[in-house]
Amino acid sequence: MHTLLFLDPGHFHAALTLRVPQARAADEVFVYAREGAELRDFLALVERFNRRSPAPTRWRPVVTTSDDPLGRLVDERRGDVVVVAGKNGGKARTMRRLHDAGFHVLADKPWLVEPADLEHVRASLEGWPLAAEIMTGRHDVAAGLVKKLVGTPALFGAFRDAGVAIEQESVHHLEKLVDGAPLRRPWWYFDVRVQGSGPVDITTHVLDQAQWLVDGDAASLALLSARAWSTAVPADAFRRITGEAGFPRELEPFVDGDALSYRCNAELVYRIGRVTARAATRWNLAPSPGGGDAAHSVAHGTRADIRLEQSARTGHRRKVFVEPRTEATDVARTLRDTVAAWQAELPGVEVAPAGPGTHEVTVPPPLDGGHETQFARVLDEFLRIVDERRWPAERAARTLAKYTLLAEAAAKTS
Repeated sequence: MHTLLFLDPGHFHAALTLRVPQARAADEVFVYAREGAELRDFLALVERFNRRSPAPTRWRPVVTTSDDPLGRLVDERRGDVVVVAGKNGGKARTMRRLHDAGFHVLADKPWLVEPADLEHVRASLEGWPLAAEIMTGRHDVAAGLVKKLVGTPALFGAFRDAGVAIEQESVHHLEKLVDGAPLRRPWWYFDVRVQGSGPVDITTHVLDQAQWLVDGDAASLALLSARAWSTAVPADAFRRITGEAGFPRELEPFVDGDALSYRCNAELVYRIGRVTARAATRWNLAPSPGGGDAAHSVAHGTRADIRLEQSARTGHRRKVFVEPRTEATDVARTLRDTVAAWQAELPGVEVAPAGPGTHEVTVPPPLDGGHETQFARVLDEFLRIVDERRWPAERAARTLAKYTLLAEAAAKTS
């Protein structure tokens, strides 16, 4: 049985790891943080989970406020697993200190904000105790289907050699709902020196998905190009999102008139082994009415393209499509046979027509609990690895390779 420690939980991802009960962890959790709105928001979200009906949780947070929460956590050592999800600036150094002190660390992305962070990332990944990312994408049902389809040569073929073989676009929104309530972001979220700029933030997730699709994660990475640009955040939107009366003094270098220039968008072109990939991530202020975050990715194969889309066209649900490039009848037959063979593992997944020559692989609602449910799965997987004392050397190598490329992208776009 593990005891969880939460260090300065300034991002709502920290609380989402507690969205459901966790059999591998004690209900009593210890929180070390500075006093303030971020701590109160974390505790309020955990309390909503406790009061939820049906299936409430039973978490009992024990809070220690301090001007040096990291020092207090290390000195008191009241648990063995530390969850870190807050300010990204300095996170790499914090993780290294926790690792050196003997704590397992589950930390939200990105671990790296500036290229100098890379040496601390490398140290945190060196052996026991374990350090792992809160990386939800590999627990997403639709993304898992894409992985399985790409891994079926009779259906997908191989990645195409000419041009970009993996195209990924991701659109997020600064104003959003979490657990049905408006999300309040801390003001420092808009400081790229603290949160991280576009090339290292959401791109971390997108790059991880591309690694997952290629050669079992082991392929080397090489950056071909990188660019970054800003989203303008007007003062009134900043007040709504943060609850602050105005732009804090710390953000003055990024303020132009009545708006803040938030350098949160990026496009990277890179190679994973022999496969060329492009990742584009963008932040908008707010979704259209009834809208939400959007994603579009395509894996281009020699026999078929596999497309994952979440947009207004899909009712803002993540949907998977297969588009034959050759021998359409054979590809369609192989797709139906392949999906039929998955029924024991993925009951109810089916193939449906989706326009001329295109097929959708449909996912029944019971299999897809949504993005917010994936954080608790990440925690459960991490605790299981710790319990089994399985040092995931391949995961460590993949993570280090990813952050090495992101450090290069950050340097090129600074």
